[in-house]
Amino acid sequence: MVDLATLKGLHPRLANTPCIYYFHENQFAYPTSKQQHDSVDPQMVQLYGALAANQLCFNSAYNRDSFLSGIDTLLKKLPDEVPENITDTLKTKSKLLPVPVNPVKNTGNKNNKLIVWNHRWEYDKAPQVFAEALILLNKQGQDFQLALLGDRAQEKPDALKLIENNLADKIIINQKAAKADYEKYLSEASIVVSTAIHEFQGLSIMQAVTAGAVPLVPDDLCYTEQYAEKYRYKSGDSHALAEKLALYLKKTPSAPHIDYWESDELKEQWRKTLTIV
Repeated sequence: MVDLATLKGLHPRLANTPCIYYFHENQFAYPTSKQQHDSVDPQMVQLYGALAANQLCFNSAYNRDSFLSGIDTLLKKLPDEVPENITDTLKTKSKLLPVPVNPVKNTGNKNNKLIVWNHRWEYDKAPQVFAEALILLNKQGQDFQLALLGDRAQEKPDALKLIENNLADKIIINQKAAKADYEKYLSEASIVVSTAIHEFQGLSIMQAVTAGAVPLVPDDLCYTEQYAEKYRYKSGDSHALAEKLALYLKKTPSAPHIDYWESDELKEQWRKTLTIV
């Protein structure tokens, strides 16, 4: 969210300094919460920044494509005299450059019943869908355990309360864990779940996959370019998630390969990108 265009304008010595604008996420595909003011300003900051940069780098095709299509939609709403070919200009200087993943050691000491959640407990991760799926799973008499990791606000979210109140006997950890413990639970987990409505690369899922956990992710966002259909379920559908969880608990498939995201090739792309600029 650095206002690159203004920064260059206020500091003339920076005006001709080569600049990469890296998109870890974009404001055109970012879901708003009830607490946020609906404003076009964050989108305009990113648009002006993209125009001021020499190169745009995105961590996924979904991130790039949703940004460019969002620009198109925004420009159509603006008054007359909008410059032509803005989206084409931005597309020309765009490239994919994901964040490399530091793998978590797969100890091979798997708990076939352990489901891990390793995301923030906030609205953009839609934990309510996860909680409702677990309740359904429990009603079916399925045997499972839970590792509930990730940041949580001081005020406990309703989804977490629902899980604690109904599935206390299933929980083996319920806190943001220190790194060593976090990696330990990832390596022990059989399944890692996402219910996100906002995800541009999904690093937490990738970390768990490097540790041998099998992902169950929405059929949406960046996930469609990363994981085969068997690892996805209908977005926002707790029943669909519960159905796939039940199948995985009976017979868990092999974890997918995400070698590219932890490869020397990707690290070399970063080196070349920074060198060229």
